[in-house]
Amino acid sequence: MSSYHQPVMLSQCIEALNIKPNGTYVDVTYGGGGHSKEILARLGKQGKLYAFDQDDDALAQAIDDDRLILIKSNFRFTQQYLEYFNAIPVDGLLADLGVSSHQIDEKERGFAFMQEGPLDMRMDTTKGVSVSKWLTEVSVAELVHVLSAFGEIKNAKMLANEILKSQPMQTTQDLADACERVAPKHKLYAYLAKVFQALRIYINDEMAALTDFLEQLKHVIKEDGRAVVMSYHSLEDRLVKRWVQSGNIKGDVEKDLYGNVIRPFKEMNRKPIVADEAELAQNTRARSAKLRVAIKL
Repeated sequence: MSSYHQPVMLSQCIEALNIKPNGTYVDVTYGGGGHSKEILARLGKQGKLYAFDQDDDALAQAIDDDRLILIKSNFRFTQQYLEYFNAIPVDGLLADLGVSSHQIDEKERGFAFMQEGPLDMRMDTTKGVSVSKWLTEVSVAELVHVLSAFGEIKNAKMLANEILKSQPMQTTQDLADACERVAPKHKLYAYLAKVFQALRIYINDEMAALTDFLEQLKHVIKEDGRAVVMSYHSLEDRLVKRWVQSGNIKGDVEKDLYGNVIRPFKEMNRKPIVADEAELAQNTRARSAKLRVAIKL
């Protein structure tokens, strides 16, 4: 499974979950099963693990274990499925956000600009439209918004015009070529990373899905249970940070009639956990990872 996806901060995630042998846990981003395998290794016979993934490639990596229930779904429907299985409340939940190593490495998925492949980027290839298809239909204004909001592209309007006049785009190289024509000098790779990130986030509705997911957790996790969430870019981490600190994604602090702050969770660490030098040397993807842990009050 390690060849499919190399889990980031694996030991830190497992430690943060504080696994009880007979507890119920959730891995909402199954991927290659790396985190799930370690959770199962610490569970007893009565323990249970529910795992989610919307990617058929990930589901094909299913671990053969009666304690594991693997569900094909976006994690925005976590509460709905856990209610169906009568599994609420759970002892702990893990979310490793973003795109997996396998999805990046598979050129046919179109997530990476380093190798040419179809311009797709869908996490679930059975639903929605590819980036290539969407770009033939989008307006300049909408494309500018996506590039600005999800990639923080400074010259978004210039890039949007360049992309749209270069239609149709069939491959990742077509998009990379358009970007190169307007990218700041000596910053092409960083620019491409932001553009591909923006389009991937939009086409998979990632920020809305993360919002839906976070707002469910106060109903899903039991008292003293753990929510362990790892993000890879500032948009995700900002949302997770606000939720951990206030209990909602807007960061609004609620108070009772006596002025006491109402918080469904507390932070385990004031600052996010980051990978150590040894892991960074082995896994470059860990460089941008930030791990936040919330304990249910």
